[in-house]
Parts: sequence; C-alpha cells; structure tokens
Amino acid sequence: MTDSKRASWSGSVAFVLAAAASAIGLGNLWRFPYLAAKYGGGVFIAVYLVLSLTLGFTLLVTEIALGRYSRQSQLTAFRALGHPRWNFLGVMATIVPLFILPYYNVIGGWVVKYFTAYLKMIAGGGGIENPQGFFESFIAAPWEPFVCMAAFTAVTSAVIIMGVKNGIEKANLVMMPILLLMAIGIAVYVALLPGAGEGIRFYLVPDFSSCGSIGKVILGAMGQMFYSLSLAMGIMITYGSYMRRCDSVPKASVRIVAADTFVAVLSGFMIIPVVVMFAAKAGEGGRAAIDAGPGLMFVTLPKVFASLGQAGVLVGFLFFVLVLFAALTSAISMTEACVAAVCDFFRISRNASVGAVGVWTILLGAISAFGYGRWADFKPCGLPVLEFFDTSMNVLTPVVAALICLFVGWVLRPKRILAECRRDGSAVGFKIFYVVMVKFIAPLLVLAILASEICRIFGIGGWAI
Repeated sequence: MTDSKRASWSGSVAFVLAAAASAIGLGNLWRFPYLAAKYGGGVFIAVYLVLSLTLGFTLLVTEIALGRYSRQSQLTAFRALGHPRWNFLGVMATIVPLFILPYYNVIGGWVVKYFTAYLKMIAGGGGIENPQGFFESFIAAPWEPFVCMAAFTAVTSAVIIMGVKNGIEKANLVMMPILLLMAIGIAVYVALLPGAGEGIRFYLVPDFSSCGSIGKVILGAMGQMFYSLSLAMGIMITYGSYMRRCDSVPKASVRIVAADTFVAVLSGFMIIPVVVMFAAKAGEGGRAAIDAGPGLMFVTLPKVFASLGQAGVLVGFLFFVLVLFAALTSAISMTEACVAAVCDFFRISRNASVGAVGVWTILLGAISAFGYGRWADFKPCGLPVLEFFDTSMNVLTPVVAALICLFVGWVLRPKRILAECRRDGSAVGFKIFYVVMVKFIAPLLVLAILASEICRIFGIGGWAI
C-alpha cells in the first residue's frame, strides 16, 4: 500500500483530464442524443443532470477513494483493504474491461475507417456515396475490420507502454482540449445553419407528451449516466490509485461529472439539429431518424454530411477526428485498467503486461471483428458476437456496482471512504448524503438499471430503455 513505487498523476488537473477522457467516449456521442430525443428533450436532460450530481457523484467518489486508499488496481484492491473474502469482486470488476475492451476496439477500428475515408475525401478522393452500403460492406469485409481494430489497439498500447505520466497524461493533455474545441466548433456551426432553430428547440424544450412515463425517463438517464462515467469497470479504481494524497477526491469527482455532462449535452447540439433538419427534408420524424447505436454515427450522419454539400466533407472529417479522439481516450483508460491489474496481480513489468493485454485484445477482438463477415454464422444466443459481449457486460456492470455499494456501505463502512476524502485537509460537507446514498439509495438505483437491461434483453413489459 506504499506510494514509493506507485505511478502517480502530476496533479489534480492531470487526473481530472484523464478520468474525464475515460468518461467521454462513444456512448456520449451516439447514445445521449438518441435518449434525449426519445425521452422529451429537456425533460431527459434535466433528469440526467440531477442523477449525475447525486448517483454519479456518489459512485465516482466511492471508486476513486477505494483506489487511492488501497493504492492498487481493482483486481487486488479489496485484498489490500483487508477483506480478502471480497477478492471475487475485484475479479468481476476486472472481467468487465477485459471483455469490453476487445469489442470496443473493433468499433474504434470502424472509426479509423471513417476517419481515413473522410481524409481521402478532403484530399480529393472518392466519397461515401451510399452510407448504408459503405458501412455494411466494410463490416462484412474479410480482413479490413480486423486490420483497423489491430491498428487502433496498437495506438492505445503505444500510449499505455509509455506510462502514466509520459503516456496517458500527455496523450490526454493533447487530445482532450482538441476534442472539446472541435465539439464546440461543430456545435456552433450547426447552430448557425439555416433551419437549425427547430432542431435546437426539439432538443432543449421539454416535451412531456412524448417522453412516456417519468419512470422510463429516469431509467434511461440513469443507465446512460452509469455507463458514460465508466463506473464498475475498474477504471476509476485504477486511476484513483495513481491520485496524489494531497488532491481532493470530491472536487475531482465533481469536475469529472461536469466535464462528462458538458460533452454529452454538447453532443446533442452537434447531432440532433442536423438530423432533425435532414429528417424534415426527407419527410420523416426527428425521433425516428435518430438511431440508438452505430447506425447513427456510421450511416445517418454521413447522409447528413453529404446533404451539406462541400462543407459537409470538412464537417464530417472534423467530426470523425473528434470521434476518434473520444474512442482513443476511453480505450486507453480500459487498457490501463487491464494492464494495471495484470501488473499488480502477477507482479510483472509494465511492458510485459501491455504485451499480454494487447494479445488478449486482438485475439478476442478478432471474434467481434469477423462477426459480421466471415464468422457471421456464429451467433451466441442468436446475437452477433459484438452485440453478445455488449449485452453481457451491460448486465455484469450494474451487478459489480451494486456489490461495491454493498461492500462500502456494510462491510468497509462509509467512514473509511469519507476519511479518504478528508485526507487532503478539506472539510467534507456531504457525510449524511453520502452514507444514505451508498448504503440504501445507490444500490437500489443500480439494481433498477440491471432490471431494465434484463427487460430489454428479454422484451419483458414496457420498461426496456
């Protein structure tokens, strides 16, 4: 538990940038706009803000404090805290990034493909004339999805192998400001387009008639917030283990929530107005045009960019640069959680650990990369491999989060976390709030996310989100 050999961030700003970079990923860019459009625009945004500052803040403080107190990654943290019987929870928390990372990198490879496609268009090459056909032919190609995934994995591994300060910290110091500036720039450009006002009103004005029951709005916002903040993936425990003792855990958590929420809301300004404008021209409804998944980013938006003429090529290129950075920063954090776990458990060098995780990622990622092409007939539980892994992890992560709340609330006790929050010398004014949240409210809310995901999988009732 000593700090002498443990890597550390250079300061609070570096930690917040790294943790926010982890939180700001592909889910912000395609799932938040979809849910906002589905659940009443401003209604969803308001509920999301409240949940982020309550449930999100509580879970973030918990995981970061666990990491800093133990000075270990998620795999060995619970043993280091003096509770070896809870090692199983560390194993479960490590399984999550180990299985999410390979298929996430496959989607990262898709982003690489579109980035290079728009780069060629900028240089005067051929365009994406049929976005639907372009996407389907690419993911079904014999080798290209695998090659793109391997290239994406190589980049993330190169950053990780350089270490916490020289790799992760410096990469985020470059990518995060560029990502934010491009997001703001694209949002401003979209807002100035003729007819954008209708799409902005569609996004921001609360529409209680279209959002359905408030229960579904809360579940949708809660699920998005939970996955967006990289909770129950071991990432925040690992990143917290590199946090300096003199830095404030609560202040850092608030800043991470604020950064993640800002980009999520900003993504709606980038995407919803142009999709609504495009849908209106095609005689479609705005909500029907905003897809929940990769179809929004890889099919719908290229159609929208094409409708903008020559300017759309530049906007499309900048957008996919932004998406590439968002994908990389999240993949870097998941890779680090895996690498740190291997280092701490097997006590091997960082280079060896990066190599082992890289091989694992490429081998398991190959199954997902080929899942729409040469291995399309292999469908576990009737799903393409990528969707099977995604569904499985969406079930496991709330289980892990609920168990972490149970461990902290009733075994470790909240006072240990609160004491870690006071370590920098600052007062903690949310003691009662935190105790009630982590012992009672947070476990129930996380289990509600789990129940909703199970309903979605099996089509039970009307509670799928």
